Amino acid sequence: MEKIEKVGSYEFLAEPFHCDFNKRITMGHLGNHLLNAADFHAEARGFGMLYLSSISRSWVLSRLAVEMDETPCAYDRFTVETWVESAMRYFTSRNFAVVNAAGKPIGYGRSVWAMIDTETRQPVNILEVNDGALSGYVDAEKVCPIAKSSRVKMSETAAFVREIATGYSDIDVNGHVNSIKYIEHVLDLFPLSFYETHRLRRFEIAYVVETRCGEQLRFYREETEPDTFCVRICKLPVGADEEIEVCRCQLVFEKS
Repeated sequence: MEKIEKVGSYEFLAEPFHCDFNKRITMGHLGNHLLNAADFHAEARGFGMLYLSSISRSWVLSRLAVEMDETPCAYDRFTVETWVESAMRYFTSRNFAVVNAAGKPIGYGRSVWAMIDTETRQPVNILEVNDGALSGYVDAEKVCPIAKSSRVKMSETAAFVREIATGYSDIDVNGHVNSIKYIEHVLDLFPLSFYETHRLRRFEIAYVVETRCGEQLRFYREETEPDTFCVRICKLPVGADEEIEVCRCQLVFEKS
């Protein structure tokens, strides 16, 4: 395969139907654009989902952190730049920059990915896929100025706030709850009135285990600092009595 640039750049539109009542793109839809950019970048370089599906492999998102100084408004065009910061045997780090139409960076993202065998659901060596194609595209020099994902710490006394059943629209091509769906469910834990006075500046999520269709999700929330909230999501497998932690999130808001 002919070598191409390490950094990919992809243009998107903040479609009005992807925006909230403030006319700004939601974190869920922005997250989808980041993941689409990641797939476009990987596919063009020999380690994307189409290629991986042919060899019974798939990427699995492990961590995602997004921090926005500004959020694109309806009909705004913006560009997502993405690049691989590092690659190890079982995990790779991928970064993002969100750039407005004037060329100004307005936000950044950090993510960590693993690769699994879709038949055994076990992790596989990323560096062996397609003769180590990913290794040739690592760019450790390009700066991503936001903090890496931290371990989300919250108490066992966090308040239970909601339980939902997972269904068809939650499930992705890997057969489990879509990574972005968790983000959307977490954002729904806050009333509309809260978003009238607050803007989400940073969102981070760390995934622990998969959730299958039909399993119940339970949400626990606590405010650890003013306008900073941590959320723990647990699942109750069908027929089980004990819940299992699925992921943890941290949301940092600022007064709008």
